[in-house]
Amino acid sequence: MTEPALRLLHLTDTHLFAGPEARLRGVDTGRTLERVLACALDHPRRADAILVTGDISQDETAGAYIRFRDLLAGSGLPVWCVAGNHDAPATMAAVLGSAPFHLGGCLVHERWAVLLADSHLPGEHGGRLAPGMLARLATLLEEHRHRHVLLAIHHHVLPLGSRWLDDLALHNAAELLALVERAPQLRCVLAGHVHQASDIVRDGVRFLTTPATCFQFLPGVDSFAVDTRPPGCRWLDLHEDGSITTEVAWVSPG
Repeated sequence: MTEPALRLLHLTDTHLFAGPEARLRGVDTGRTLERVLACALDHPRRADAILVTGDISQDETAGAYIRFRDLLAGSGLPVWCVAGNHDAPATMAAVLGSAPFHLGGCLVHERWAVLLADSHLPGEHGGRLAPGMLARLATLLEEHRHRHVLLAIHHHVLPLGSRWLDDLALHNAAELLALVERAPQLRCVLAGHVHQASDIVRDGVRFLTTPATCFQFLPGVDSFAVDTRPPGCRWLDLHEDGSITTEVAWVSPG
């Protein structure tokens, strides 16, 4: 396989607190993020950018975003972020509003465009793309019709077979899928939120989800349950011909 046009490191669902002593279901989420990031940055094939699809914070405080900023700024890489249901978008923007961080927008690199879509719905665990966001995506898809496109979003779009979790998916997924169907250059929809890895191909488009950097949800169950799988992340190699090579990396929490 030739060298990719663009290599991305996908991190999601870090669930940080302002205080390092805080735990989420007994997990030190700051420590697990440190472990995942250290292992990723030690990889011999360095990423071109880091993509973070939401739930950066758990307590919605500036302190949580400051901890995230301090950890990720040292990577030397641009960091592209969208908000999740546990995030506070205004606070997130105040802390992560300058380079190397980018909130939303579009990463353009040679033959690829990576579009970031905000599905945050205030007060809800499920998500929704607002009319303005859908219109913006339609404009960007038209603008980048001659490039391959990857769309990154927090909430998962296709059902994964967990009743409780699928109730908290993207509520207007049908509207997004209608856009996808009209965009033959769109190769992949990448999401977080579900704390598990999945890989589904629908009408030639790859729908991926990535494990959380903290802990995972047990797949395929009707009610909430925590899996025994460790923290993780995903590597994506985006190739000139529009193909994608991807691998999930599982990391010992240390």
